[in-house]
Amino acid sequence: MSLPKTLAEDVARNLVMVARLIDEDPEQAYAYSRIALRLASRVAAVREAAGFAAYATQKYSEALAEFRAAKRMTGSVELWPVMADCERGLGRPERAMAMAGEPEVQKLDKAGQVEMRLVAAGARRDMGQIDAAIVTLQSSELASNAVHPWTPRLRYAYADALLAAGREDEAREWFGKALEADKDGATDASDRLAELDGVEFVDALGEDEDEDEDDAAPAPADAADDDKSDGKDNDEDGTSES
Repeated sequence: MSLPKTLAEDVARNLVMVARLIDEDPEQAYAYSRIALRLASRVAAVREAAGFAAYATQKYSEALAEFRAAKRMTGSVELWPVMADCERGLGRPERAMAMAGEPEVQKLDKAGQVEMRLVAAGARRDMGQIDAAIVTLQSSELASNAVHPWTPRLRYAYADALLAAGREDEAREWFGKALEADKDGATDASDRLAELDGVEFVDALGEDEDEDEDDAAPAPADAADDDKSDGKDNDEDGTSES
């Protein structure tokens, strides 16, 4: 609303493209975010979108700067977990851990607090503290049977941490729980379970291609026989150049 109508429409179009492409083509989404940023750098939504586009392309320093700018403009703490994850991406897990203990975390909604817990557990793993990561993920949200949008990722992270600690049976159980909650396929829990159970998936299309190649195999052999026959005739005629 702070922009002239024509400029606002141009910025909005670019932000729409960022949202559409960020999962499928993050580099292209990033390019659109830079256009929006050039047009309206003083709009918090633009800074936030630019931050997520940079984050998706692993430009963590740039993403962190944009998230900080958006936070200053809005006064909101909702970006706190992703800001902490940027610190992890920059190889500073200790800073992410410090952020997990800041007052901002208490101002987050439940989804934000769970996200912060996931980031903190990841930071613990970055520092080689796998047992501490497991403890970090143990919470009332993890123990609850209720399913929320963040439930599959929380259970999956816990299962993955258990597996990293060598607790395979428990990991299998929690991968199963993650799969039960994951109606939208947000995780690859099914693949991880299959891997633990020693199940191998066969590419049926690949098998068909192999069979087609096998069916076509005699043709080169026949051609080779013809070449040999031609060579023999030439030898007999005394015309072979050997």
